[in-house]
Amino acid sequence: MIKVIDQLTNLFTTAFVECGYEEKYGVVTISNRPDLCQYQCNGALAAAKQYKKAPIMIANEIVEHCKDNPVLKEITAIMPGFINFSVKEEFLVDYLQSMSVDERLGCEEAKNPDTIVVDYGGPNVAKPLHVGHLRPAIIGESIKRMIRFLGHNVIGDAHLGDWGTQMGLIIAEVRKRQPNLSYFDESYTGEYPSEAPFTISELEEIYPTASEYSKEHPEFREEAKEVVFELQNGHRGYTALWNHIMTVSMNDLKKNYDNLNVHFDVWKKESDAQPYIPGMVTYLKENGYAKISEGALVVDVKEETDTKELPPCMILKSDGASLYATTDLATLVERMELFMPASVIYVVDKRQELHFELVFRCVKKTKLVPKDVNLTFLGFGTMNGKDGKPFKTRDGGVMRLEHLMDSINEEVYKKIMSNREMEEEEAREIAKIVGLAALKYGDLSNQASKDYIFDIDRFTSFEGNTGPYILYTIVRIKSILAKYQEENKAVDVSKLCIKSGNTREYGISEVNLMLECAKFNDMIEHAAYENAPHKLCAYVYDLANAFSTFYHENKIIAEENKEKQQEWIALIKLVLRILSTCIELLGFSAPEKM
Repeated sequence: MIKVIDQLTNLFTTAFVECGYEEKYGVVTISNRPDLCQYQCNGALAAAKQYKKAPIMIANEIVEHCKDNPVLKEITAIMPGFINFSVKEEFLVDYLQSMSVDERLGCEEAKNPDTIVVDYGGPNVAKPLHVGHLRPAIIGESIKRMIRFLGHNVIGDAHLGDWGTQMGLIIAEVRKRQPNLSYFDESYTGEYPSEAPFTISELEEIYPTASEYSKEHPEFREEAKEVVFELQNGHRGYTALWNHIMTVSMNDLKKNYDNLNVHFDVWKKESDAQPYIPGMVTYLKENGYAKISEGALVVDVKEETDTKELPPCMILKSDGASLYATTDLATLVERMELFMPASVIYVVDKRQELHFELVFRCVKKTKLVPKDVNLTFLGFGTMNGKDGKPFKTRDGGVMRLEHLMDSINEEVYKKIMSNREMEEEEAREIAKIVGLAALKYGDLSNQASKDYIFDIDRFTSFEGNTGPYILYTIVRIKSILAKYQEENKAVDVSKLCIKSGNTREYGISEVNLMLECAKFNDMIEHAAYENAPHKLCAYVYDLANAFSTFYHENKIIAEENKEKQQEWIALIKLVLRILSTCIELLGFSAPEKM
């Protein structure tokens, strides 16, 4: 479907051309003064200089040309040259009728879909997810869902941290505790056990213990480095133990991500990129891209147009060891070979911006990635406590993500039980659904790059710009539809849709609700292509508010005019579909009751 805003722009573009002006001046925008009009066109102001006319004269010409157009209800030229206008209700009804019979609510699928990789999550194995993992997981998940909704082939990659010193520390610590395990017997040639010699709880304790121990005992750290070297060179026992670490960790990670309603398409690991490193290094050397600087192998990525000093991208340290940049470069080589993406989006901490700028410049300069592949760094800010500092537990530690979710769920449960009588088991299940919405919406409603304050009281409120308020709106609509169906058994609500051709009077709140519905396809396109879940949240809130105003001003179930009542039911059914689609794209769902 052609978006409303595009239809109106086409109308005014034609008017400008037919009045002797360039078509570029016919762009229409949603009014920033909804109390005055629904839409506006400011092209007369821009055209005035080129055509050496007062902008109000041009605006008056356009208004005169458009005043009898069947789409427009009102149109006015306002000093110094604004064109303010509103559309007829019949036009809106016709548009919503087309939306209501369309499975995609008027959103066109991409005609030439791209393959897009979204790199988000980034957890380290053998470590529990903590609050720092929340933002990349839910921002990346929403971006993936929005872009996929537009018809593109989107691959969400967890990109696990499973390589380097941490593996050496874990294996060395296991050997210190259980030296008699077969993994450490160099003469052992049999099959290794299928069961891991540790649980996830034990594994999560092993790494921090080993890390602390290594700080006081440099010989232990050297031992861990030797383990890493032997692991990377195929040591049988260490490889078998590493596989156990991966299995135990990934099972736990998947469980926790499932609880967040975050689902990756591939679980690629840093180790998957390691086989690509030798060939990549050889390529960079043989083609003259890399040079030795102070013993290290680097690629100079600065450009003449730079206004700031940029360090080179370091490929190998002076001892030949690889770095994060090496792995990230090799990961891009791997992705080009496996997926040939048109775009790769990285959802990572904004403090890594310089690192990724160097990596992106390096792969483009060295032609490891074609020039037309779009590499996007989407840096997110931190989730802070009420003191404005990164969120911590009461004793100052980093809170585990599952504990944060438990605290949200408990708060929602208390609010549910304080407002109504309900069985505890049912209330707990509803609290999980509403709690996830509170957590995700509370985060996603903020622009990704900005820090925000985690406020459990505000996030779990059933009023205001919150997830629970959005869900309450959805539940209310479901309740109205169920009640209407109960009282009108002859009508099949599931098949009811908006019908065009109505000529009755429309109230302001009904028109405003229709206008919000009509924005959906334009909004979702902008939110997806701008990687901006916060714009989707803003729209959901506006639509929920428009419904709330309409609901309070019209007695839907008590309406005596059955034809009008059925039109209202069809309208709020469309609102429900739009809201349900939006929260699915944000990564949460609604209960049947609250």
